[in-house]
Amino acid sequence: MEAQLGSYNALELAYLGDAVYELAVRKALIDQGSRQMVVHNRAAFAMVNAEAQARALQFLSDQLSEDELDIVRYGRNAKGGTAKSSSLGDYRLATGLECLLGHLFLSQNHDRITHLMDQIIDYLKKGDSWKID
Repeated sequence: MEAQLGSYNALELAYLGDAVYELAVRKALIDQGSRQMVVHNRAAFAMVNAEAQARALQFLSDQLSEDELDIVRYGRNAKGGTAKSSSLGDYRLATGLECLLGHLFLSQNHDRITHLMDQIIDYLKKGDSWKID
C-alpha cells in the first residue's frame, strides 16, 4: 500500500477512482433493464456527484479497514480541487472515496471494488436518484 500511495498523489488516485465509480454506476443502470439513454444519463448524473459520493462513503465507513480509512483520509485531506456545485465537506469526502477506489484499482483489487460498489449501488437504489424515468 505505501509504495502505491507514494507513486501517485491523492488527486491522481481520485481521478482514477472517479472513473471507476462512474463506470460501476453506469453498468448498474444498464444492467437493471432497458431504458432510453437520456434516462440513464439523468440517473447517472444524479448519482455521480460529490453529494451522492459523500453519502455513500458515510454509509460504507464502518465496512472499511483501517488501511482503507487511511487512504480515504489521504484523499480527503488533499489540497487541490475546489467544490463547484457541492459543499466543501461533501467534496472532500467524495475525493476520499474516489482516492480509495483509485488505489484499489491500481492494486488490482477488483473483488474489493466490486464488493464496495455493490454496497454503494444497493444504498443508492433506495434513494430517489435511481427512480428517474
